[in-house]
Amino acid sequence: MSAPAHQARPGNMPAHDARPGDSGTPLPDTQQGMRRRNLARVLHAVAAHGPVSRASVASRIGLTRAAVSTLVDELIRSGLLEEPGPERLDGVRRPGKVGRPGSALVVSGRGPVGLGAEIGVDHLAVCAVDLRGEVRARAERQGSNRGRDPRTVVRELAALVRRVSAEAEGAGLRPAGLALAVPGLVGRDTRTVVRAPNLDWHDTDVGGLLTAELPAPPRLRAPEDLPLTVDNEANFGALAELWLAEGTPQDFLHVSAEIGIGAALVVDGRLLRGTRGFAGELGHVPVRPGGPPCPCGGRGCLEQYAGEEAVLRAAALEPGADRVGLLAERAGQGDRDVLRALRGAGTALGIALTGAVNLLDPRAVVLGGALSELAPWLLPTLERELNGRTAHRACAVTVSRLGREGPLLGAAHSVVRAVLDDPAAVKG
Repeated sequence: MSAPAHQARPGNMPAHDARPGDSGTPLPDTQQGMRRRNLARVLHAVAAHGPVSRASVASRIGLTRAAVSTLVDELIRSGLLEEPGPERLDGVRRPGKVGRPGSALVVSGRGPVGLGAEIGVDHLAVCAVDLRGEVRARAERQGSNRGRDPRTVVRELAALVRRVSAEAEGAGLRPAGLALAVPGLVGRDTRTVVRAPNLDWHDTDVGGLLTAELPAPPRLRAPEDLPLTVDNEANFGALAELWLAEGTPQDFLHVSAEIGIGAALVVDGRLLRGTRGFAGELGHVPVRPGGPPCPCGGRGCLEQYAGEEAVLRAAALEPGADRVGLLAERAGQGDRDVLRALRGAGTALGIALTGAVNLLDPRAVVLGGALSELAPWLLPTLERELNGRTAHRACAVTVSRLGREGPLLGAAHSVVRAVLDDPAAVKG
């Protein structure tokens, strides 16, 4: 089934490398490397500004019209660009223009798509995003994954991947790669979930399990031809914020929460991962060292005060299918227990964020995931703690418009970025 589009902002995105948001090895300074870079520059220009003429692309990127025409022809043959007809501005042909009208270039609505997948504590989801940034297919399954055998969960996820891939291919699209968001620590440059306390998974080669499930029909390409990336859900949520949300700065701290709480720091448009890839474990920062035990092995962690289940406990509510929706509904009705629980969660978040803001000095803090839906009741106490505890003027706190969709969209768009950044590497 189709889903609403979330348009990317190609001009605001960093180059895609081995891992989304990382700085990797640049293309070599050879004639072939220069050609590949120029193909990417042309594709980016059309993605950012199209419909646009060849002459306009040449002017924007500083190449000759002849050189751009050669590159455009190659991208059209590869199915990455389309040239549907005379150039139009705002959908209207301009009268009185002297000479032959230029042809309008647009990014292809057929061809490669990025597959994004997400394993959540209580859901699985997969979507396909085309080069125009539009979601073309989506599937999901609701249900708890806590404590389940990873092989069973991955088998169910693979079925959703095949379903979305088949729907996309039926529309003339082909998967260019698959990126998976998980609620746990992923070893740097690996596809292994080192620890996911809320799933009770440890040292799980999720990438290997998923690859083993994908050769099955209907029409998904062989796994060795389908690049696969596995990363923390907060990292993908932060990249989605960077790429899709207008006005997002290049330096910010993204906080996302459902049952667990994760964070990702973006500096100069790139993720700060840490030595082992474990940066951003905000949910396991102790806010009250003598507090209740946490599945991570610590005590008094932020998740024990601001995670979904912790807030439900504090509000004396039973968990349901839509925990966040229940909290928002009760808070909107003025339920005193819920309002008290959300104020407490905001206080705990403010305490945890104080250390991060004092240490890292981000330009903004962005609340994403489930937190974005509870922001009206969390922000007052959160901002009071943050403003009262920071050593300098506190940074702005904003609310993500992507909400719970951020990690899934970030995963899919990371594959799209790979195509835009190196179109010569795309296999037909």
